[in-house]
Amino acid sequence: MTVTLPRPLAQYFAAKNRHDIDGMLIPFASDAAVRDEGNIHQGSAAIRDWMEATTRKYRVTVEVADATANGHAWRVAGIVSGNFPGSPATLHYNFTLAGERIARLEIGA
Repeated sequence: MTVTLPRPLAQYFAAKNRHDIDGMLIPFASDAAVRDEGNIHQGSAAIRDWMEATTRKYRVTVEVADATANGHAWRVAGIVSGNFPGSPATLHYNFTLAGERIARLEIGA
């Protein structure tokens, strides 16, 4: 299934699959927040640290399986493969966009 995502989300997933930290960070607003594994990472420096740590630990790739939009909110189902028990697994990425930037990302089952 081919899913058409808005540019910031497409950029994020393409860079994530290349394990390109700089590329993953580009679509985020400077004051964005990410919630993952029960922790919140606020601002560019904290988000970069989270990206570096999780990329190093899990080395995931994401195949976008589905996406739905409600205004500026996007829910993306991704088949995530990497170095973790239960791989591959379907995770949900809940994005909030502010213009052409990602303002918030929450990752969960």
